[in-house]
Amino acid sequence: MVTLIFIGIIGLLVGFLVLVAIYDLVQSKHTILRNFPVIGHLRYILEGIGPELRQYIVTNNNQERPFNRDERSWVYASSKKENNYYGFGTDNAIENELNYLIIKHSAFPHSPPPRGPEELPTIACSKVWGAARGRAKAFRPESTIYISAMSYGSLSAPAVEALNKGAAMAHCMHNSGEGSVTPHHGHGGDIMWQIGTGYFGCRDEEGRFNLEKLKEVIARYPVRAIEIKLSQGAKPGHGGVLPAGKITEEIAAIRGIPMGVDCVSPSSHREFTNVDEMLDFVEMIAQATGLPVGIKSAVGQMDFWQELAEKMVDGKRGVDFIVIDGGEGGTGAAPLAFSDHVSYPFKTGFPRVYREFAIRGIADNVVFVGSGKLGFPQSALLAHALGCDMISVAREALLAIGCIQAQRCQTNKCPAGITTQNKWLMRGLDPQHKSVRFANYALNLQYEIMELANACGVPHPSLVTLDHFDILGEDFSARSARDAFGYEPGWALPPQAEQERLWAEGKGFQAKARAKSKAALSAAE
Repeated sequence: MVTLIFIGIIGLLVGFLVLVAIYDLVQSKHTILRNFPVIGHLRYILEGIGPELRQYIVTNNNQERPFNRDERSWVYASSKKENNYYGFGTDNAIENELNYLIIKHSAFPHSPPPRGPEELPTIACSKVWGAARGRAKAFRPESTIYISAMSYGSLSAPAVEALNKGAAMAHCMHNSGEGSVTPHHGHGGDIMWQIGTGYFGCRDEEGRFNLEKLKEVIARYPVRAIEIKLSQGAKPGHGGVLPAGKITEEIAAIRGIPMGVDCVSPSSHREFTNVDEMLDFVEMIAQATGLPVGIKSAVGQMDFWQELAEKMVDGKRGVDFIVIDGGEGGTGAAPLAFSDHVSYPFKTGFPRVYREFAIRGIADNVVFVGSGKLGFPQSALLAHALGCDMISVAREALLAIGCIQAQRCQTNKCPAGITTQNKWLMRGLDPQHKSVRFANYALNLQYEIMELANACGVPHPSLVTLDHFDILGEDFSARSARDAFGYEPGWALPPQAEQERLWAEGKGFQAKARAKSKAALSAAE
């Protein structure tokens, strides 16, 4: 009996392979399968799991891209409140790597602010959003970290919910992405609403911007700022794309788009075509809502930034904040040429933009935000030294809620249930559990940024300058980061009044720390 069952199974398997072989021979789409029937499928299987093989078997701790194993491990450990320390020294080849960043610590570090055993305090922004232009709803963010733009649609509903709940726990903002504010963003986190070229959530039947719809959504959700997206690091100069397979009835209703076809945003805005018209659009929204209004863009041709800075000099019109997205890419799927070759990476692009505002003396009037693989302490600290008042994190936030870097974001087959609308895959993501993971990551990130700033001898990251960094080069040389980036003394610091306030607060913390230490010594004696 057993022999007959075994023979039957073998027969079915052989029959299946024969059918596969016949199909491979008669089809004309895949040359490999036609030339190598059956066994040619192994090639596609290995190609499909190639990233996983390289990630876990082939490469060392620093080789994978976009995030290497050390970076992922630090995010995972921080999000789980596990030990995120490393032993036995660095495994980086410090002396052999060009452009290796060195943070120059002080012989007399600054004492950190007091905290409880399990407390991880946030770092408040050194600038008040919208204050320079007198916006009615100007505010100072409690955290210098926020979640970068990732739309519902690109992300699953449980992922958006987890991030929003986590943002509330970490006292940081959550950017909606261009897919509009949705019910999944309504779990306690403050929202930055991104308006892209499709005007989703605030568009009329013809796809044009509708101010009344904008105000209706703002009345329902805790929107703190409006971000107008000009371009993004993942695909600058190319409109956003949401594949048809990821568009559900709910997403179609929220965005006002049809089912069954790809949702492709235009590459440019219909409401303005030049800097003058853009500034009019910004001021119109700001006056109607009272909210700070800014722009997000990758950096390419510089004439736009030069004209924008020049037109803001007289103070009559202007953006409240500028988000510079590095060309390192992001969560958005894109044509390979756009991902690899369009726009400057953050460390090249941001200084070029900041310089245009600094040389005209108006950098204090703008909140600068950096984006592009900055969700690690040393990277974020350099961004602050370059002039960033805040840091936005995207892929790092996804790692915190379970992303395994499978790089399947555009396929609707994300195994972690994050970048998919597949109900079976989404069910594995528990928003309640993952929200805590994101909050832990965001708070740990801020804590380590503050530790690095204190090691440099200053009480707040915004007071770190490029003088605190060197960049290693050939022949064991070290070059000042200030010289490398071409910054003038005094650039990239907060307004003078804010500097004085931060130093006064820092000295107060130090005095309390010394008093507490003396009291502990006296009690011990």
